[in-house]
Amino acid sequence: MDSVIGIIYAICRGFVDSLKGTIVLFYMDKQINEKLVEKTSNRAELRKKDVVMSSPSKHKQRESKVLRRTLQCCALNGGVFWASILIFDFGLLPFVKYLLTVIFGHSPGMGLTVWSWIQPFLSLTFGTIWVLPLFLLSRIVNSLWFQDIADSAYRYRQGRPLLLSSVSKLIADTLFSVLVQALFLGQGMLVSKVPLPPLGDILALVHMCLLYALYAFEYKWFNMGWELHRRLTFIEGNWPYFLGFGMPLAVLTQMPNSYFVSGCVFSILFPLFIVSGNEAEPVTGVCDCQLKLFSPVIAIANTLFNKTIGRVNKR
Repeated sequence: MDSVIGIIYAICRGFVDSLKGTIVLFYMDKQINEKLVEKTSNRAELRKKDVVMSSPSKHKQRESKVLRRTLQCCALNGGVFWASILIFDFGLLPFVKYLLTVIFGHSPGMGLTVWSWIQPFLSLTFGTIWVLPLFLLSRIVNSLWFQDIADSAYRYRQGRPLLLSSVSKLIADTLFSVLVQALFLGQGMLVSKVPLPPLGDILALVHMCLLYALYAFEYKWFNMGWELHRRLTFIEGNWPYFLGFGMPLAVLTQMPNSYFVSGCVFSILFPLFIVSGNEAEPVTGVCDCQLKLFSPVIAIANTLFNKTIGRVNKR
């Protein structure tokens, strides 16, 4: 009974902690920059003759960009990308359909026939020329902005990042992490096809909750020098907390029917979860049973990596 209560508490605690970034975001920048100003002033007093230490340009480079980057994510993904999709779907297409109705008013059947050809053509053209390129560009820009947010938030709370011991290990960890996350996403899509609809939907939701929690905490753990196996083991061992933490983002991103709109929702909200993950202290030790959902994809990723590296070494 105590174990069940502990699991429920950890899930609720994770859910609440995931929302704290919304509050922290608005005072974090101010506190970070106040600390930087105070630190710079103290150094200037101790080393008045040191030009480099008192340089205003250096101070400017270290200013926090958490709030600015978050607003930029909202502007790009919501104000440009999502808005353009809405204008096309609920503005341009209905207007073209109305024009065809006016033009072919005497022959409604002809108007519907023309519309059945024009609508797919316009949608395909819009998706190819605008949506797909902008989506790819936003993924790249968002990743850079997410990193800025994570680094500023980590320095505010933890100090200087530790990172991994070598460049080669860092690159290998990053590539392996991307592969594991991609395979885990595929695993989540696969379990959603379970013949029992409620069970498949629940399993898919659990996968997305844990994956989004990993996304949010990975920046912090990476800066702490945690390798991938440690990050995944920690999530599997304390899954109730991370299930609750990733739940708001998983539910909100699954509500839109469009993959691109879902991506917009994720990119708008994810900076808040990065901040929340950086501030959070996960609830641990409430469940003795590990949820080893990452184990299958780790085994597959290891096999792929070993085969690839083996071939390279043979050459």
